Amino acid sequence: MIKIRSPSRLHLSLIDLNAEIGRIDGGVGITLDHPNIVLSAEKADGVEVTGNCSFADRMVEAAKAVLSVGEGVLIHVEEDMPAHVGLGSGTQSALSAAAAVNELYGLGLTVRELAIAVGRGGTSGIGVASFESGGFLVDVGHKFSEKGSFSPSSASKAAPAPVVFRHDLPDWDIILAIPDSVGAHDSQEVDIFKTECPIPLSEVQEVCHVVLMKMLPAILEGDIENFGFAVDHLQNVGFKKREVALQSRQVRDLMEFMQDLGTCGAGMSSFGPAVFGFIDNRNMAEQIRDEVQHFLDETGGGTVVLTKANNSGAMVWKD
Repeated sequence: MIKIRSPSRLHLSLIDLNAEIGRIDGGVGITLDHPNIVLSAEKADGVEVTGNCSFADRMVEAAKAVLSVGEGVLIHVEEDMPAHVGLGSGTQSALSAAAAVNELYGLGLTVRELAIAVGRGGTSGIGVASFESGGFLVDVGHKFSEKGSFSPSSASKAAPAPVVFRHDLPDWDIILAIPDSVGAHDSQEVDIFKTECPIPLSEVQEVCHVVLMKMLPAILEGDIENFGFAVDHLQNVGFKKREVALQSRQVRDLMEFMQDLGTCGAGMSSFGPAVFGFIDNRNMAEQIRDEVQHFLDETGGGTVVLTKANNSGAMVWKD
C-alpha cells in the first residue's frame, strides 16, 4: 500500500503573456500546507478510483498514462481539495495518481517525466514544482516558437516550465478564503487567453520589475511588508489584472476587506475565486480569519483556512 499527500498551491501571477522577446508564460507561486489531496493506492487488475474525489476521471486517465499493459491500480481518495477555485487541484490529482503508479511498480520516473506523461504544466510550472519541492517558486515559461499559442495548462501540450528560483517561504500565516463559487476552467480559460492576449509589453515589464526587485528580495530577507506590497501591486497589472476584473463583486470586495483588516498583501490565486493574505502575528491572523469568515457568511458563503507554506512538496510513503 502506497500513500501520497499532495499539496495545493497559490498561483500569484503569470509573468509574460506578450511573447515579444520569444518566451511566454512564466509564473510565481507558493506551495500550501493545506488543503491537500491524500490517497492510498495498491496494485489491482484494473484501474479504479474510489472515495470523494473531484477529478476521479482525471486520476484514471493519469494512471493509465503510466501503466503498462496488464497492470492496474486501485486508488482510494481519503482527502480531497476544492476543484476550480485556484488551488491547482487538477494538476495535483493527475500527478498524485501517476506518482502512485510510479511508486507501486518501481518505474523510476521523475516528477517532470510524470507531468509530461499526464499532460500537466504546459503553461505554469508552479503546480508541478509544488509537488516536487514545495516552497516559493518562479518559473520562466516556454519558448513561444515551441508552444505556439497563448493557452492555459489544460489546453497546452508543452513540457512543464523550468523553475529559475525556489526558496522556503518564511513561517508566515496565510489566510486562505474560498468563496462558494468556481473560477474559470477548461474552455472558459481558453477563451479568456484568446480574448486578453497578448498583454501590452509595458505591463509585462512592470510585472517583471515587481517580481525581481520587490518580491524576490522580500522572500530572501523575510520582509513580509514589502512582499505584501508586491502581491498588491500584481493584482493591478498584467494578466492578473484581467483575471481579477472577471471576478464577482464578492471576490473583489473580499480582497479589499482583507487589506483593510491588515493582511500584508491580498491577492487572488490563478483564476480564483480563492483569495489569500499574509500575517506574521498568529493572534491577529486568527482574528482576521474569523472576520473574513463572517464576511463570507454575509456575502454568499465560503470557507476560510489558516495555513502556512509547504516547503517540502508531496509526501510519498509505504503504509
